[in-house]
Amino acid sequence: MQDSELLKQAAQASKASYSPYSGYKVGAALLCEDGSIYTGCNVENISYGGTICAERTAVVKAVSEGKTRFVKIAVSVSGKEYGIPCGLCLQFLSEFVAADFEVICGNCEGDFVKYSFDKIMPAVFKSASVKHI
Repeated sequence: MQDSELLKQAAQASKASYSPYSGYKVGAALLCEDGSIYTGCNVENISYGGTICAERTAVVKAVSEGKTRFVKIAVSVSGKEYGIPCGLCLQFLSEFVAADFEVICGNCEGDFVKYSFDKIMPAVFKSASVKHI
């Protein structure tokens, strides 16, 4: 799938954003290894800790449908800056990404930059580093 097409799906998903506090709409489109695509939008909450990002919404939808191997994600935002996923979303994605996973970061004008996952998130918290009690 072309990056620009995946970004269009992310932009479409951003239209469902529930963002009454920030006014910042975010959409994500997640491409799975099998070619299926799951989209998500940000859902804010008056208690900001209860807010969920578009990227995690897409991941949760995919995993709830049995998909756990991802190839790339596109993120589209309502601002002019590129929509780069937050650290929490990148950590969340790290559970499921392929070695060559790509992150496509778009803006409101349809422009985008692309990063390999290891460049945008070079040091993730991995299960091997977890000390079980």
